[in-house]
Amino acid sequence: MADGVRGGRGAFVLGRARGAGPAAGDAEAAADNAGVNERNEAHRRGAAADVDLLRVFCGPDGGGGNPLAVVLDGAALPGRADRAALAAELGYSETVFLDPPGASTGSTGAADAALNIGDDPAAGAVDIHTPSVRLPFAGHPLVGLAWLLRSSGRPVRSLRPPAGEVAVRYDGDLTWVRARAEWVTARRTERHGSAAEVDALPAPPPGDGWLYAWAWQDEAAGTVRARGFPRRGDNIGEDEATGAAALLLTHQLGRPLDIRQGAGSQLFTRPLPDGTIEIGGRVRAGVRQAP
Repeated sequence: MADGVRGGRGAFVLGRARGAGPAAGDAEAAADNAGVNERNEAHRRGAAADVDLLRVFCGPDGGGGNPLAVVLDGAALPGRADRAALAAELGYSETVFLDPPGASTGSTGAADAALNIGDDPAAGAVDIHTPSVRLPFAGHPLVGLAWLLRSSGRPVRSLRPPAGEVAVRYDGDLTWVRARAEWVTARRTERHGSAAEVDALPAPPPGDGWLYAWAWQDEAAGTVRARGFPRRGDNIGEDEATGAAALLLTHQLGRPLDIRQGAGSQLFTRPLPDGTIEIGGRVRAGVRQAP
């Protein structure tokens, strides 16, 4: 497919894919799709779930953004192995599942008892998967999920990934989540002398481990140029927009940031007096296809 948008929602059953259109009434997805709409279907041993495709941390023009797959009805795919398989098959940086109150996230039994969120209807238990690992916290899935819930008429005050409760707020076209820097593990930031040096890096640079390369684009204004490289051996050579790494960098620098990441993404961060950090950005329905 030429540079189009795979958009809206699709019924996903693990194993094969074919195209259709976005969910009825999804005006924003239809506008983004510019006439190129696709629904995903696949199948494997009867496990099925509706999947919404989003771009999180879009630029001011609606471009950029990190692709995200969202399963709002986590009960449709409760097994951790099936969730991991779906995330691997989709191949996005993250796939996020929302579980009903009182359910363990991706339950496999007693080992997940600590993930039970109780009966608070204002908070949803969140299960986050990359194509290769399960994460206790990640920024772009939480921002995207919170945006989708509001656009579906279900705005939330908080979400609960395994790391802990994440406060949510909405401000115009920005969706914000609040988290703690100690939740971000196994990531390293690396400062470069200029934005041009960051842009010149191969994807990924040599080495192992999650790397967030950055440089000041305008230090006085708090504008940063950044690129993120998971380097964990899966199909994600470069992460287009990375909330967790942005949170870590904000903690290290101790100031609000306007981060321009990847090929056109924008993230906003703000440290708060209680030690938490807000991460915010724009979200759009639909996922752009490579040429």
